[in-house]
Amino acid sequence: MSKKLNDTYTVESVTSGHPDKVCDQISDSILDACLAQDPKSRVAVETFGSHGHLVIGGEVTTRAKVNYKKIAAQVYKDIGYTKKLDIHEYLVAQSPDIAQGVDTGGAGDQGIMYGFATNETPEFLPLGVVLVHKLAKGLEKLRTSGVVKWLKPDGKTQVTFHNGKIRTVLVSCQHDKKVTQTEIKKTITEKLIRPVLGVLMKDVEILVNPTGLFVQGGFEADAGLTGRKIIVDTYGGLVPHGGGCFSGKDLTKVDRSGAYMCRYVAKNLVANGFAKECLVSVAYAIGHIEPLMVYAVDENGKDLSKLVRKHFDFRPRAIIERLNLLRPIYRQTAAYGHFGKMGLPWEEVIKIK
Repeated sequence: MSKKLNDTYTVESVTSGHPDKVCDQISDSILDACLAQDPKSRVAVETFGSHGHLVIGGEVTTRAKVNYKKIAAQVYKDIGYTKKLDIHEYLVAQSPDIAQGVDTGGAGDQGIMYGFATNETPEFLPLGVVLVHKLAKGLEKLRTSGVVKWLKPDGKTQVTFHNGKIRTVLVSCQHDKKVTQTEIKKTITEKLIRPVLGVLMKDVEILVNPTGLFVQGGFEADAGLTGRKIIVDTYGGLVPHGGGCFSGKDLTKVDRSGAYMCRYVAKNLVANGFAKECLVSVAYAIGHIEPLMVYAVDENGKDLSKLVRKHFDFRPRAIIERLNLLRPIYRQTAAYGHFGKMGLPWEEVIKIK
């Protein structure tokens, strides 16, 4: 881990207006609406958007009364898009085959989840991950605040490090067709990149809209799909990823709750001085209460699993109870990463004795 984080690596982020992130936010907004009325809701919602059309599909078992189409349309509008979408929904109840295992406290799916933390930044995340999200969120703020009036909702950011120093910063931003690329690069450099990077700007190559044009964006330019930005959502590809996405899933789905618990444990092991970097992993079988594996390792390869098992319970129901996860708090996670944000329960630092 340490060598990888100090050597050459590249990480990326996207704005809330990126088509995949639009879908993530719709899926998580539907989850929140269900949990707000019925904390025991079972939700697995996938959203697909493409060229004026939006499809909401999946499985929902809930006592909540939710207008899925209305939520989707409102999220789309809140992000900053104005063109009307043709919205269709195809939702059914959760499979009884799955439900019979989950009802007894078992995992809602099989799989492997990972969590990571490092003392490199106050957010307990790699510096590149922190900076790339700040750039993407800053890009959105320039638009929504009205400071840069020609900006549009879609956008991506990327940062490349070499030997611990920033080598390249890339920003792709959707824009009004009347603005010149010269003005775009100057504005983005001075109002976004320089304030975020500060003293780290030295000898950095800056790329802004490298194709020379980014007028079309969102669903007009590209399709979007829930769960297609799982690396942006987590640790930038700097550590392993189990493959499961988070958005649109209730917390009986260990793809989500297990990953949150792994982050919680990794962060607290680092915060309590047991490691400078920590990688935690867990594996489940669908319907089984006990995890098949719980493993943790520090930056030197030292096994911390015994310590983890002593202080943390990875059974799905125990995770939900410990982190109080049956709350409508998930829309905020659906853009700019699920980790490193203050106020989220898996980011809380506790004392480990």
